[in-house]
Amino acid sequence: MGLEQFRSLLPLLIPIIVIQYGLVIVALLDLVKRERFKLAPKWAWVLIIVFVNFIGPVLYFVLGRDE
Repeated sequence: MGLEQFRSLLPLLIPIIVIQYGLVIVALLDLVKRERFKLAPKWAWVLIIVFVNFIGPVLYFVLGRDE
């Protein structure tokens, strides 16, 4: 991929990157506030949220929160 191709894709990538980091931040803040979790301990959810790209925070919100 050349520099010109990267520059042409940059306007499309910026919103995706912002959404990704926003989801990670919101999920981590929610994780800090909660005491109980489903399927895994807190430290495991931190790893999933941070290292499983895009789907990690979504998995936490769908499967991990014990309401």
